[in-house]
Amino acid sequence: MDWGTELWDQCDIIEKHTQSGLELVEKYVKFVKERTEIEQNYAKQLRNISKKYNVKRSSKDEQDCRLSSYQAFLDILNEMNDYAGQRELIAENMMMNICIDLTKYLQEIKLERKTYLMEAKKAQQNLESTYKQLDSSKKRFEREWREAERAAQYAEKTDQDINATKADVEKAKQQAHMRAHVAEECKNDYAAQLQKYNKEQQHFYFNDMPLIFNKLQDLDERRVRKLAQGYNLFSDTEKHVMPIIGKCLEGITKAGTSVNERNDSMVVIEQNKSGFERPGDLDFEDFSQGINRASSETSLSTPKGPMDLLGKNRGKNFWLFSKRSKPTVTEDFTHLPPEQRRKRLQHKLDEIVKELQKEVDQSEALGKMKDVYEKNPQMGDPASLASQITQTSQNIERLRAELNKYEAWLAEAGGRGDTLRLRAFAFNNNGSHDIHSPDGAHSDESTPDTSQAIYAEFDDDFEDEELAAPIGTCTAMYNFPGASEGTISMQEGEELEVVEGDKGDGWTRVRRKNGDEGYIPTSYATITLSK
Repeated sequence: MDWGTELWDQCDIIEKHTQSGLELVEKYVKFVKERTEIEQNYAKQLRNISKKYNVKRSSKDEQDCRLSSYQAFLDILNEMNDYAGQRELIAENMMMNICIDLTKYLQEIKLERKTYLMEAKKAQQNLESTYKQLDSSKKRFEREWREAERAAQYAEKTDQDINATKADVEKAKQQAHMRAHVAEECKNDYAAQLQKYNKEQQHFYFNDMPLIFNKLQDLDERRVRKLAQGYNLFSDTEKHVMPIIGKCLEGITKAGTSVNERNDSMVVIEQNKSGFERPGDLDFEDFSQGINRASSETSLSTPKGPMDLLGKNRGKNFWLFSKRSKPTVTEDFTHLPPEQRRKRLQHKLDEIVKELQKEVDQSEALGKMKDVYEKNPQMGDPASLASQITQTSQNIERLRAELNKYEAWLAEAGGRGDTLRLRAFAFNNNGSHDIHSPDGAHSDESTPDTSQAIYAEFDDDFEDEELAAPIGTCTAMYNFPGASEGTISMQEGEELEVVEGDKGDGWTRVRRKNGDEGYIPTSYATITLSK
């Protein structure tokens, strides 16, 4: 069954129905747009709340982050940030695959429908024009036939009139004959116009309009089919990210199960153990025996209570739950209890050693570069490195002094001085590198010059721009089309280099082996960062 056969006389109904169908598509597009706005606002609020509670860490937070409960909370915030990214992805895909696609399709079928309606209108106008010609010929035939009848009657009356002359009779007969001839011509014209109209009317109702109605039916069915696909996409878009959302929720569950209250208690002990011994008993001071007062004062003047154990705090009362004033922070950490002081000094020493190692490496690199410039002047001017070499030398001397200072304080605090002094070199004005021994002295052995070996194959590549060194690797867990600007596509199982980590926006910058770079959703890959 088709519209051309069953609805041949319902042109207005077909026009209204197709218009209503287009309005339904527009209504659905508006509905999806509002849904995407809800998703975007929801994702924005999730990101804001994650950012609000994942603020920059203070020194107190640095200590708390070692607690499993604190770290689990940070993991939950990160998972919520990834979850927000999936809500944004839902909004983006709905906008691209439903709203934009349906809007474009809607414009196309509107234009197509307009074309078909114009064809129907043109066919209707042609039929009406033919009918007007038929009606005109019919009226002319009617008029001329009446005139012919009157002329025939007049000729017959004249012929019977005895008073009429022969000339009058002849004239009346000629007039009647002429009128009859004209009427016959009008009759033939009317018959021709009637035949033409009937033919066009049959073609209109059995060919032209059924064909147009069937085209409109096909258009409407395609619209309904396209709209049904849009309905399915509304569900499929969210289903597509459900596995990743599930992983985010699993990550939150994993964060909850990773909390270990016993380990947190051990961390609290490790971070806050003072190293003090518990106070001993106070001696009884007997003021009633005046004779032995001097000896009594002598024997009791050295208490064995907490004042002895607190050193500089000897003049203060030692109460377990007393409200203490905030101590003044000192560079040698003497404001801390012994155990905490040793840990802080050791940590500071480790930081200095690492910083010193970086400066030494920088010094070695500058020295090698200076040698290259001296041997190959076209590469650069050795004098241009003088300021950097001087600054590096001053930094090394400053760090050496700080290293010795903190080692002395650590020895005073009873520490072992186990610093990470891997290759702490001293730098002198002549550009040589002396090994800095653990006890602070300088050995006479100098580091061999390896610049010649390293730069033996030094060529024009020195001036080429180098790619940023990768900070880790990742493996794609899902396919990602990379359709947006700045992103890069990837296939499930593909391995990529991580160039820039996630900065809290749910995206990680990666690089292929061929050098292509772009961003991917962090939650779409398993990321391993280099230590």
